[in-house]
Amino acid sequence: MITRNNIKLICGTSNPELGQEISKILRIPLTKVEIDKFANSETYVRVKENMREKDVFIIQSTSNPANETLMELLIMIDALKRSSARRITAVMPWYGYSKQDRKAASREPITAKLVANLLTAAGADRILTLDLHASQIQGFFDIPCDNLYAMPILAKHFQRMNLKNFVVVAPDEGGVKINSKLASKLHLPFVIISKKRSYELEGHDKVQEAIILGNVRGKDVIMMDDMIMTGGTLIAAVKTLKQSGAKKIYLSFTHGDFAGPAFERMEDPDIEEVIVTNSIKFKQIKKIKTVSIAPLLAEAIRRIHCGESVSSLFD
Repeated sequence: MITRNNIKLICGTSNPELGQEISKILRIPLTKVEIDKFANSETYVRVKENMREKDVFIIQSTSNPANETLMELLIMIDALKRSSARRITAVMPWYGYSKQDRKAASREPITAKLVANLLTAAGADRILTLDLHASQIQGFFDIPCDNLYAMPILAKHFQRMNLKNFVVVAPDEGGVKINSKLASKLHLPFVIISKKRSYELEGHDKVQEAIILGNVRGKDVIMMDDMIMTGGTLIAAVKTLKQSGAKKIYLSFTHGDFAGPAFERMEDPDIEEVIVTNSIKFKQIKKIKTVSIAPLLAEAIRRIHCGESVSSLFD
């Protein structure tokens, strides 16, 4: 049972609507916090309520503009630490800089590890996140890190459809795990697109060759990925599927980190529908449908505060 006198919810500026939805579900008002800019563009934060010995959850995706939202989160954590909060949990639906989780070339940083160090140094006691771009990022933390999964929530959207003629397709080898689980949950055949990539500086993630391992001819397709940025790789996969005889193609993402020409690409006539969670705030277009992760995060917050297991939420 939540002891509302001892728990506090704070929401940053990256996704206030998600914070308000979580607040409504838990029936806990958002803590009043002033977030502003100094004349030189530095971030200013002041928490306007007593935080002493409180169990505090900060809701903030470190999404575009990533540097600003990350710095805002670090400053909020520091303010709470200096306000004698008992425990500080950073609720990060989207963990920014997660694409840089290893050295793919010499003299590159591992920025996902750097961000983990910064969060810990600022004073975070725990991290709650969703669909990390690489699961090994959990090991970058020396504090507890709970990585939830949005696939069961997204699957419910498709379970309302007639799936008689559908297959699930992994857009690349990296998407095999999540798409195979989706196929199992929906009781559908599973297909893989095998890709050869170039990692030269001028051509990051450029697909050189794509081979479909399975049959999509005459089938409707569901293709899931953890995130989308520019959408170039996915559009290439869509074209490959259409050339192989696929009919309607549905795309699904946990994180809509839309950038560059992504929205224009999502309007491609070969794409039937795009289903995305609200882990990141983005502008709405007609073809995109949003599924809320607020109930999942709210339940995780409740369990963490009450000292209950969150492992069942991973399924």
